[in-house]
Amino acid sequence: MICDSCSHYDYDDEAEEYYCSANVDEDDLYRFYESGSRECPFYDPYDEYGIVRKQN
Repeated sequence: MICDSCSHYDYDDEAEEYYCSANVDEDDLYRFYESGSRECPFYDPYDEYGIVRKQN
């Protein structure tokens, strides 16, 4: 998985580590682990210019 470029990959200053902030319930997480897939269904590419394009 390429978490570094995901918009859900955030840094926690207190723990001094990165974590996934995607809103995932237990059922979705279980299905993801059981599928054996290497691609995260919650991956959202970070695009800082995306909002600007929508405004134009």
